[in-house]
Amino acid sequence: MRLNALKPGKGSTHSSKRVGRGIGSGLGKTAGRGHKGQKARSGGFHKVGFEGGQMPLHRRLPKRGFTPLTRGLTAEVRLSDLEHMEAEQIDLSALQEAGIASRLAIGAKVILAGKLTRKVKLVGVKATKGAKAAIEAVGGSVSEPAADAA
Repeated sequence: MRLNALKPGKGSTHSSKRVGRGIGSGLGKTAGRGHKGQKARSGGFHKVGFEGGQMPLHRRLPKRGFTPLTRGLTAEVRLSDLEHMEAEQIDLSALQEAGIASRLAIGAKVILAGKLTRKVKLVGVKATKGAKAAIEAVGGSVSEPAADAA
């Protein structure tokens, strides 16, 4: 194969329209630009996103940056928080009742912080590796929620 011999596949390209070449061409007189206005003039174009002086969409919408919209919907729970709870079986609703997880939370994750001396059973609550090991070390169990099908 020679790089200087490469060309597009047959039928994949079209010849460009020759505008402003007389009435019979179908693109004569205004050459497809319509009548008057900024877009009809030579050099008459404006920057991308310009909306004629109206506040452009990209400036009307709020800035988001790299902050996830779902931040704060997963509650962080310490092992020491589980220690102070009376219930042996702990799920998201139990955490919300105890005031450990926010009412807005749609999930919770137990982290390795503090000590746990009693047996607890986590149901539908995630746990870090260290927290899971600490819970199982005192005879507890962790059954995490099923992974979301993406």
